[in-house]
Amino acid sequence: MRIIQLTPGTGSFYCGTCVRDNALVKALRRLGHDALMAPMYLPPTLDEAPATTDAPLLFGGVNVYLQQKSSLFRKTPRWLDRVFDAPGLLKAAGARAGMTRASELGEITLSMLRGEEGNQLKELDRLVEWLEIDGKPEVVCLSNILLLGLAREIRRRTGAAVVCTLQGEDGYLDSLPEADARAAWKLLSERAKDVDAFVAISRYYGELMTHRAGLPADRVHVAHCGIDLEGYETTEERAGPPVLGYMARLAPVKGLDTLVEAFIRIRKSGRLPNLKLKAAGTQTASDVPFLDRMRARLREEGLESEAEFFPNVDRDQKLRFLKSLSALSVPTVYGESFGLYTLESMAAGTPVVQPRHAAFPEIVEATGGGVLYEPGDDPAALAAAVTGLLSDPGRAREIGSRGRDAVFADFSAEAMARRTAEIFERAVERRAAVPS
Repeated sequence: MRIIQLTPGTGSFYCGTCVRDNALVKALRRLGHDALMAPMYLPPTLDEAPATTDAPLLFGGVNVYLQQKSSLFRKTPRWLDRVFDAPGLLKAAGARAGMTRASELGEITLSMLRGEEGNQLKELDRLVEWLEIDGKPEVVCLSNILLLGLAREIRRRTGAAVVCTLQGEDGYLDSLPEADARAAWKLLSERAKDVDAFVAISRYYGELMTHRAGLPADRVHVAHCGIDLEGYETTEERAGPPVLGYMARLAPVKGLDTLVEAFIRIRKSGRLPNLKLKAAGTQTASDVPFLDRMRARLREEGLESEAEFFPNVDRDQKLRFLKSLSALSVPTVYGESFGLYTLESMAAGTPVVQPRHAAFPEIVEATGGGVLYEPGDDPAALAAAVTGLLSDPGRAREIGSRGRDAVFADFSAEAMARRTAEIFERAVERRAAVPS
């Protein structure tokens, strides 16, 4: 199959969605498919080699913003648009990610969901022209449901099947101003009919979005995430004191503050007197004050020297980090649609300790590579779960080994690609049966 994956980039920080999409495209190629990943808005920032280096950047972020703010920019010639798509300008825009006001995000989100009726029609025409002339896809996969407004024109003008991945968009939608959020959910329900299949990255998330966005249940399928296992082939002997780890965005939404409080409780209890804390992950400029507060909190308890923070690690650093841990926990405060870090930790032989909510029970049940606790936002409950696991090193090693075996057997990028390709094939068959 000729497959085009459309994935929004961040421009400046690592994004789990970009990493997952990139691994999928590379694995689809290894399975013999003609797959390509085309970036949207900003270039993707990856901790591994990009699947595609020659695709154009579509819906350049600066142009999308300008066309939203002024009708003048909806009529400018293409040569001028190229100026705003210049790499340097997009890099500067990426560095300001997260600084746009919520009201502006709501306006742009609604405009994008309106597709051919939105303010970015010029960008949509350019995208579809590229698909018609150079892409020639059988399947176009939209990375997330926020791109649903593109589906109608893509299907109408290219004849390709359109598939949409569901991977964690509800939190963003709910963060919009109330009126914009209501309008966005309504638009999603209306535009869902333009899509041949939806790929949910977990059963939990597929069911949630089917209900909330009014998706046709018979078109929602599950293909669990998988990861590129290169570099995970060997594990390392863990020597020295036990280490509790964290690997996700260094922000409150991922529960780092809950983990810090749990670590303090464990150390003060005397149960694991030598326990260390290590936290790694994406850090943007807006996250720096929060991380400063975490360091100050540890300093209050005399534990600052027992904790280390590693912002924006690359892939090699990430692998070494994961293999150095005794356990990993990312106690998210929202309904995580999957959490690639769980698979990455297990692949390194490191067990996870996760809240009993969202997709985590599904992942732990499928792999056996972790333990669950509740309630998820309670540092005392997390501290008890971590202490129970690490107080029995033999049990921790057994759980880590079980999770590693399961990830290598069932959660590789190739396994994800095989499941996804089957959904794509059914979508092509469905599209062929529907009159143009």
